Amino acid sequence: MIGKDLNLAKSLLERGKLVAIPTETVYGLAANAFDEKAVSEIFRVKNRPSFDPLIVHVGRWEQVFDFVKEIPEQAQKLASLFMPGPLTLVLTKTERLPDIVTAGSPQVAVRIPNHPLTQELLHSIGFPLAAPSANPFGYISPTTAQHVADQLEDQVPYILDGGPCTVGIESTIIGFEDGAPTVYRKGGLTIESIESVIGPVAIKTYNYDHPLAPGMLQSHYAPKIPLKIGQLPELLSDFNPNRIGLLVFRRPLAGIPEKQQVVLSKNGDFAEAARNLFAGLRYLDGLDLDLILAEPVPEMGLGRAINDRLKRAAAVEG
Repeated sequence: MIGKDLNLAKSLLERGKLVAIPTETVYGLAANAFDEKAVSEIFRVKNRPSFDPLIVHVGRWEQVFDFVKEIPEQAQKLASLFMPGPLTLVLTKTERLPDIVTAGSPQVAVRIPNHPLTQELLHSIGFPLAAPSANPFGYISPTTAQHVADQLEDQVPYILDGGPCTVGIESTIIGFEDGAPTVYRKGGLTIESIESVIGPVAIKTYNYDHPLAPGMLQSHYAPKIPLKIGQLPELLSDFNPNRIGLLVFRRPLAGIPEKQQVVLSKNGDFAEAARNLFAGLRYLDGLDLDLILAEPVPEMGLGRAINDRLKRAAAVEG
């Protein structure tokens, strides 16, 4: 069921049930982060491997101290400037937070979502919410309530409808390895913005066996139709134009039916392209096609995160 009933969402979460929640990045599948049984339902519904940790969402920064031991000075600086927003910080947890949330890691990923409806919900409950993206594991992340309903409605008691996500790709995740700031996932907050505050950061966005943070697996965000990335004019000659879909940055290509093309941003706006990325992939994935071809966007600003999602969506495990 989709709706805007905060009281119902609150009641369900307090009873250990799951609720899909809107954020500025993507929709999340939420449960009481202190309730081990409720969190285990997230893994079951998503078919998510238990070694892949979750992000914990709070309504205000002070709540972090309920389950985090210490906060590095650089993390504090980032939080003061970019939270609420598309930033997740990896910090050392206390024993109050069940190990299932962090996949056994002593560290937890924490963020404050910048969405008024979810902010109101988080301020009305007495616990943080563990919430990965509200979709089957490995598939394209949802950016509307209907996206969630299309795949999980019969398994989620309630989907809180907050409209389309304004950022459209997941948060940037940053941790501190031996005090050194390290980006574990490129996302809605640019590397340039982070480095303007704390200086150069290391980037470590893949982990094949035991990810340190969510979104570090090589294959992720993938459509059911195979996806290939490259320079489109070169790729097109190898395929039947009537059986392929195109995901392009600014301009459609001649010779391919218009309905089989998604333009991320005619003006070359990275923020608009990020907002349209997952919805565009979903649209093409719903067509009768053999292959989706995507061109990379310029590797700067949010373009880095867009390219990261495309590379993972095109990866084939095993």
